[in-house]
Formats: sequence, C-alpha cells, structure tokens
Amino acid sequence: MSLQQIKFMSQKYSLIKSLAKKKGILRPRDLSEYNIHREYLTRLCELGQLEKIGRGLYTLPNLEIDENLSLAQVSKSIPNSTISLLSALRFHNLTTQLPFEVWIAIPNKAHQPSLTEISIRVVRFSGKALSEGIDEHLILGVKVPIYNPAKTIADCFKYRYKIGIDVALEALREGWQNDYYTLDDLWYYSKICRVTNVIKPYLESLV
Repeated sequence: MSLQQIKFMSQKYSLIKSLAKKKGILRPRDLSEYNIHREYLTRLCELGQLEKIGRGLYTLPNLEIDENLSLAQVSKSIPNSTISLLSALRFHNLTTQLPFEVWIAIPNKAHQPSLTEISIRVVRFSGKALSEGIDEHLILGVKVPIYNPAKTIADCFKYRYKIGIDVALEALREGWQNDYYTLDDLWYYSKICRVTNVIKPYLESLV
C-alpha cells in the first residue's frame, strides 16, 4: 500500500470517528454524503476503534453506557417512532416497572418494524394522539422523540388493559407529587386520548 493510500484511509478513518463522536450512534447511511463505503466501519471495528452495538449501528468504544441506550438505538433504527407508554414512564421516572421491551408508537398505516437485537412493543396512534405531546431528548448524541409525562399518563389510561391500571395510577400520583404535569395539561391530553371519563375520578382524588 502506497503512502498516498495510507494517508487517504487515515483521513477516512478520522472523519468516521469524528462523525461517531458527534452523532453518538452512527449508521452506514450517515457516511453516504461523504462517499465513504460501509466497509470502513467494519475495518474500524476490527481495529478496535469502533464498536458495533446492533445491526447497522456503531459507536466509539469508549462511549459511556447509558441505561437509555436502547431508546437511542430504537429511535435511530425506526425514525418514525416515538418512545411511549412503559418506556416513556421509565424515562420520566414515573414507574417502578422495568420494561424488557422498548415501547414505541408509530403511525397507523406504517410498516410493522422489527429489530433483532432489541425487543420492541408497537402501538399505533393517529392524528393528534400520534403527533401531540412529543419532546425531543438528546441521548448519546441521538435526538429521541419521547411523549411528555402528561401525554404518557393519558396514554397509559387508554392502554390500561395492556399495562395495568395500577401502573397508570402510580404514574398519575408520582407525576402529581413531583410537579411533572399540570391538571390543564393532563386534561388536554386526556381529551385527545378520549379517556376523560376514565381519568376524571382519579384526578378529583388528587386535588
């Protein structure tokens, strides 16, 4: 290999590592605009300068592991998804549950996603129930859309038969005691989720 070729490869490696540092989690498609073949990712992994953490997902090997890593991985792999229900509750510290699946909401007509490395639980929303109440959180350099506490609690009452009414009530109490939402916010999202009649008696017991 000529000196020029070595220099060329070194420049590619440096650019890839710089992108990994900036983005947190890197995908092959992130290299397309720089005309860098995905083979370079494999080579960097073999050299110990990158780590493959999932199918088509790479990070720097010294990346500090965050308990929310799986949320970032799922968000990166399924761009049209929003972290919801039990996973959103866990992120907001509104539950003692430890979900082994990452719960995501996707549009009603979206293709059914699947991941081999991470278990996911899919729910389908539409209209305002899908688009309202989303906040973006930066997790390991990845912008992850997660429903806010009030929207998540309303969703939990809507899906109370799937996750359990006790989980919804725990989140309602924890959120209220720690000022995670206002009554106006919760009522607004309850209307969107069509659970006002369900949640009303529990709200009245709080105030």
